[in-house]
Amino acid sequence: MDKDIVKGGCLCKSVKYEFNKPDVISAHHCHCKDCQKSTGSGKATIVLVPSRLIKVDGKIKFFTVTGTDGSHVSRGFCPNCGSPIISFLEEMKEVKFVKAGSLNDSTWIKIDSNFWSSSAVKWAPINSLLATFTHNPETPSSN
Repeated sequence: MDKDIVKGGCLCKSVKYEFNKPDVISAHHCHCKDCQKSTGSGKATIVLVPSRLIKVDGKIKFFTVTGTDGSHVSRGFCPNCGSPIISFLEEMKEVKFVKAGSLNDSTWIKIDSNFWSSSAVKWAPINSLLATFTHNPETPSSN
């Protein structure tokens, strides 16, 4: 078995995915109100992977909302068991946000930063050792 292949999926095992660990862009904790609602927790922990490099087996149902900052967030979950699996911004479809809790083994993840510290709840505190942004981090504009 290749140690660089990352696998994950839903609780009922009807949706599975895989990607290569070296393809991971970064990982983050998002504390926005939308992520709190969609996870039922204080934050979402997401692993960013280029969309074209994730192989998904099974049907994912998506629910799209206008996020706190105005972007359109599509959150994917198993239509059978409801497990959150993958999300993406409609304005940035080339990157998928894999829900870290859906990974079969998440022990290798290194969290790079916190987003939306401005809406973090006291019972799920920000990790102060990480770079922290009050909202979404600024991204360089493309030329």
